Amino acid sequence: MDISVAELKALSSCGESHSIQVGKTYLIRTVTHYYTGRVVAVTDTDLLLTNAAWIADTGRFATALETGKFNEVEPFMDDVIVARGAIVDATQWRHDLPRSQQ
Repeated sequence: MDISVAELKALSSCGESHSIQVGKTYLIRTVTHYYTGRVVAVTDTDLLLTNAAWIADTGRFATALETGKFNEVEPFMDDVIVARGAIVDATQWRHDLPRSQQ
């Protein structure tokens, strides 16, 4: 039986699923860093974030989640790609995305 490349791609993506919702804002913890940003794309291997920032110091984690305030923020100028394999966890960010360095 011969199978086309298109059919093979369709079969290989059948099991792909994720809980990240395009268009929503997240606080993402990776094995080495925290990021905030709006998810604009999800691929098999990564997330694309816009209006992203590297969060160098969250301060008390629960306080940051509640208030939206961090101790140290380094905004990116351009979109950021985050490897899905490096993500430890992610939660919806219910505050304005931090865009100023602090």
